[in-house]
Order: sequence, then C-alpha cells, then structure tokens
Amino acid sequence: MTRFPLTRMARALMGFGLLASPLAAQTPDPASGAYIATTADCAACHTAKGGKPFAGGYAINSPMGVITSSNITPSKEFGIGSYTLEEFSDAVRKGIRRDGAHLYPAMPYPAYAHMSDADIAALYDYFMQDVAPVETAAPETDLPFPFSQRWAMIGWNALFAGGAPITSDPDQSEAWNRGRYLVQGPAHCGTCHTPRNLLMGSKTADLMAGGDVGAWYAPNLTPGKGGLSDWSDADLARYLKTGIATHGRASGPMAEAVEYSLQHLSDTDIDAMVTYLRSLPARDSDLSPAAGQATDAAFAPWEHSANRTGHRLAKDAGGAELYETACASCHGLSGDGSKDGTYPALKGNVTLENGQSANLVSTILHGVTRETEGKHTLMPGFGPDSLVQKLDDAQIARLASYASMTFGDTGQTVTADEVKTLRTGGPVAPLVRLAAPQIMIGVALVVLLVLVLLVVWLIRRRR
Repeated sequence: MTRFPLTRMARALMGFGLLASPLAAQTPDPASGAYIATTADCAACHTAKGGKPFAGGYAINSPMGVITSSNITPSKEFGIGSYTLEEFSDAVRKGIRRDGAHLYPAMPYPAYAHMSDADIAALYDYFMQDVAPVETAAPETDLPFPFSQRWAMIGWNALFAGGAPITSDPDQSEAWNRGRYLVQGPAHCGTCHTPRNLLMGSKTADLMAGGDVGAWYAPNLTPGKGGLSDWSDADLARYLKTGIATHGRASGPMAEAVEYSLQHLSDTDIDAMVTYLRSLPARDSDLSPAAGQATDAAFAPWEHSANRTGHRLAKDAGGAELYETACASCHGLSGDGSKDGTYPALKGNVTLENGQSANLVSTILHGVTRETEGKHTLMPGFGPDSLVQKLDDAQIARLASYASMTFGDTGQTVTADEVKTLRTGGPVAPLVRLAAPQIMIGVALVVLLVLVLLVVWLIRRRR
C-alpha cells in the first residue's frame, strides 16, 4: 500500500565508515547472513543518512504519508534484540512485529515471504551476532487516518501477502531456480517492477511488466515489447552489476539498488537472475507518446554559441538553448556522449523512449549518483534544490521534450504540469484519493442512510 522510496542517495558511507552493504569488501558467501542482508537490501532502508547501520530513522515517502524505518539492531530496548527466531521470521515474512502490530508493506515482506527457512535463520544470526546494537529509538511512523489503523493490514495481507517459501522446480535448471528465488524473494524485484491495482496490491498476472515508483517508472523486465527483448544477456548482467549498459544507465531507485545491493552479488547469482528474467512470459509495455504537446519554443532553432561562459538563460529559452547550456558539455551537442562512455549517449538511450517520460524528467530534476566498481558517477540535478542551474517546470518540460524528440527513437512530449506532478512525488494513488476526507464523509453518510433505511424496513416488517 505504499509508494516506495524515491531516493536513498549520498549514503555510500555510513556510521563508523562502513559501506551501506554489510558485505563491504568481503568475498561473497551466498549462505552467509551478511550476503543475504545485502541481497535483501536491508541497510538501504534501515539506515538513515549519516546514521548508524540498521538503526532506522530513514524516512520513506509513500502516498499515505512518511513511513519511518525501525531500528533492527540487536538492542533489546530499541531494536530486535528480544526477538526469537520465530518472531523475527514473522516480522520479515508476514509483516507482524513482536508486539503483534502490523508493518506497512514499505517493508517488502510479501516478497520476503518466499525466502527459505535457512536464509531467514542465517539472517537472524547475522543481526543478532554481527550487527552492533544501537541504543536509540527510531522515530515512530505517524500516518494520517485511516492509514494509521495498522489492523487494516489484516485484510490487505489476506488479499496480497501470505506467500510461501519458494521450492525448486525439478524441470528447470539450477540457475533458473536460483534466479527465480532471488528475483521473487530477497531481491524483491517485483516490488517495483510489477504494476499495482487500486488497493496497491501487485498484479501478479503481470509479473515484472513495469510499474510506477513515485516519480520514477520501473521498466518492463519481461521479454515483451518495451521490455528486455533487445537486451543481450551480457548487457543485462552488466547493467545489474554496474548500472551501465548499452541501452542506458541506472538512475533513481535502480541506481541505489545497484550500489547498495546488486553490485555485491556474485557473478553466478547475477547470471541466474538473468536466466530467470529471460524465461518470464512476455508482456508488452504501453509505449504510446505522452498526452501533452510541446510548445513551439521547445524546438525553436538555436544557433549554438562558440563560448557559453557567463551565459544566462532567458526565462523563455527554447529546448535547444536549454540543452546546450545544461547538457551538451557532457552528452555532446549531437547526443553522442563521450568517447570513453563516461558520459552516456542519449541516442538509443531507453530513458528517451516513449513511456519513459517519468524517468527522463526525474533524472533532469534529481540528477544521478551511483558508486560502483570504486567509481562515483554523478550527474547534477536541475530541480529546485540544484546547486548548478535551477530550471523551472516549464523549462524542464521544454528541455525533456527537445532531448526526446531530437535523440529518442520516436520522441515524447512533456508538459509543465507533468513536471510539477513528478517534482512533488508522482501521481496520487487512487487509494489515497478514495481516502480523501470528503469522500470518506460521503461514504459514511451513505452507510448511515442505508442503516437508517434498514431499521425503518425492519420496524415496518414487524408491524
């Protein structure tokens, strides 16, 4: 029932100088608790920026409000130090705390339910034995009514959770079985990449067919149109391991998943994930162009200046002028990127395809930060918090439209209203709209009216 985190940026180093991944520079051991914690990306959500590892306090923006992650260190007073293995398993796989309260599925327990008993036990031992206790309470989550009623998760869980540990399929290869376990279980890929229904439950019939993640879009991972049909196995494996591929670069939540989790997995496990993703039923993505139309200024001719030093953008600058000023120094005037690939080409980049406008705009707004293979990739954002060049919603819309129309295969147009929606966190979920006070009051009045009519009917029937 949540929109998942928009960003966990700038957390490569945390308390005591530890890497976000508990593996740090260790040799991967798939059976170790540290490896399983990295596969499940536990540190990313349970470590606040600048905070101590696993001490909680990280704010997760959801459509229902801010959900604050809990302290999962072995502190007996403030963490999970008093949990038994069974209680730990219930929290991880069922979303039920030791005190019986229900967790919100910002904690992806519907996916973790597929984890094996052995991995849960190893994970428990890791947290109890190897993680340092932090004797500090994490702030409590305080959602507005009706989402503050945790008991309501009982019904949601009955509909959309409650899975069982995955068992191997004897008709499939060892690599396929391992890949399915990782993708559907600890790596919880479907949490972002599977579309959601009105109640924010995963549409399992469209597994990995792509889904909205706040202001970002998690692309289709099936072999269908708009998915991975034109990706080679090597390219996909490289992307998972480094965030770099011929078709594009990881940004937003995917960049974080690569940095804090996927890059630390063994090559064998990465290849297994590729094997499984290749076997998924093909689902075609909706690649229709965005509904908005670009303004004429977005494509007005622009005579590129020989020297942009000291250049100041006019409020009504066109797309070409915006591109030259903000983007061309890295991506090139022709969108070819740098020869060594440090700055990616925009030509053929999946982010500029139809259906990807959310990722294009969000990348321009927030930039990119990703640390893999000991190298830090950084692209500055141009949104309200930019330290480089602040662009307003209309300018970003013209820039995004120009880049897409000029360098994309088919192009897409973006409006200022679309940019505003993404800048403020993405489209409002239908469930949140239904929970608006006026709608809830209306529903309450209808229920009350029905009850009154029922009472009147019963009274008349008795007479």
